[in-house]
Amino acid sequence: MIEELIPITMFLVIGLVLGLFYYFRYRTRAEMQQTVRVALDKGQALDVELIDRLAEPRKPADADRRKGIMAIFMAIALAAFGVVMDEQDALRALLASATLPLAIGIGYLVLWRLGSGKEDR
Repeated sequence: MIEELIPITMFLVIGLVLGLFYYFRYRTRAEMQQTVRVALDKGQALDVELIDRLAEPRKPADADRRKGIMAIFMAIALAAFGVVMDEQDALRALLASATLPLAIGIGYLVLWRLGSGKEDR
């Protein structure tokens, strides 16, 4: 009975985390829109640049590099976990699982390198 609850709980927690993420993102945007409405109602002039910054904040220039490094270290951690387990089947499965974050990390680093000369991010 307890073994059946483990995957159910895992999927419920994943759903809860995603639901909370989207809910708080929605709330942030709704509060930003309310702020703009109040400013317009009070007669404040809002230029296009300010509205663009409020609508989509600028990401740091090295955001892709950060994501890439974190994904590569996640791949290294998965591979190290497989080595520490000292079981051949677990090693192969975890090495195979580590290839996905490794590829994503390399992709982010390539994107960072290709876009590092652009100021308009």
